[in-house]
Amino acid sequence: MSGFTVISTVESIALGNFDGMHIGHAALFEELKETGAVCVIEHYRATLTPHIYRGRFTHRPLFFYDMDMIRDLEPEDFLRRLRLDFPSLKRIVVGEDFRFGSGRSADVKRLKTLFSGEVVEVPEVSIDGEPVHSRFIRSCIERGEIKRANCMLGRHYEIWAEVVRGQGIGAKELVPTLNLETGRFLLPKAGVYKTSTFVEDEWLPSVTFVGNRVTTDGSFSVETHIPDRDISKPSGKVGVRWIGFIRENRKFDSLRDLKKRIEKDIEVAGEKR
Repeated sequence: MSGFTVISTVESIALGNFDGMHIGHAALFEELKETGAVCVIEHYRATLTPHIYRGRFTHRPLFFYDMDMIRDLEPEDFLRRLRLDFPSLKRIVVGEDFRFGSGRSADVKRLKTLFSGEVVEVPEVSIDGEPVHSRFIRSCIERGEIKRANCMLGRHYEIWAEVVRGQGIGAKELVPTLNLETGRFLLPKAGVYKTSTFVEDEWLPSVTFVGNRVTTDGSFSVETHIPDRDISKPSGKVGVRWIGFIRENRKFDSLRDLKKRIEKDIEVAGEKR
């Protein structure tokens, strides 16, 4: 935790892991007061919006507790820590399934008995009868069900990556691509997707491949192609927003056949809503 001047003015906090920053989390943030903040319990398994990327989806200040540093605290000790770190704290906002303390031993009911201020318990958010949780969104993404995941997120699923060296045959034999190193971000199942790619300060229509390059060297890669633009060395990180699934990954008999299919993928992406 840092920035004591800011912390001393915070009167309400939303507590949770907040991986994904989805519509269920947005419901919690709506319960914050004007001076409210988002307090992330970071367990480093976050793969939808790891660490500070959560800040892209809220205007609230973000503060982080390292899970390894607080996991053994008894519930009373955790509340004591909150009161020390947020001396003006009057309201805590949590989801109805919130657990805390050593071994996740305490629930919202216990929080209400330990905290002298107001505890706001936000009911579970559902879409078509299905609860919105980060684990369900991860499952959808892993199955390539991008539109379903985006519905739960309330936005397009978004990752950020560094550009790395590729095979060197794309621009010569196929189409030019940016080869991406995506770090901790969760990737969808192998295949080709309609996407939007952020380069040089703008989001551009794109087609992105994820998987093993079975027609060429067999290596795993994430490659994004931006039609009608030649951006070989972008400055800064590259963002990719996943819009929809186009097709499964497959092996082609030749680079010529692969190029024809890529051209078809680009056409489909332009038509796909």
